[in-house]
Amino acid sequence: VAEAPRPPLGLIDTSVVIDLDHIDAEQLPIELAISALTMAELAAGPHATAEAHERARRQDRLQRAEASFDPLPFDGDSARAYGRIYAAIVAAGRKARGPRAVDLLIAATAVAANLALYTRNVDDFRGLDDLLTIVGV
Repeated sequence: VAEAPRPPLGLIDTSVVIDLDHIDAEQLPIELAISALTMAELAAGPHATAEAHERARRQDRLQRAEASFDPLPFDGDSARAYGRIYAAIVAAGRKARGPRAVDLLIAATAVAANLALYTRNVDDFRGLDDLLTIVGV
């Protein structure tokens, strides 16, 4: 059985960026894109811990991401896509606000860019299958 070819481009969420060194590259698209929202989460990371070693590790991750990616903006198309995502999440009986709200904004970025979303947290995106392709890694 031949394996499916790797897609040329996909959007990775913050969970994938955090674990990137531990994910088999064959599970990911050839070229990786990130959202400006992921960059924002990474920028907040060093400030979210009081432990010096962890803060340094998070700062290093942020600097590597800044050097490696030109983030996709959250623009007008993303905002409109978020409206559809919000409606789908509510229709699925889930809350669209709260701790995972940024994840849904990242998903909207993927929809607007017509890219599959690669994540370690597939359950965070339940109910969105009709709007975008979610790939668990």
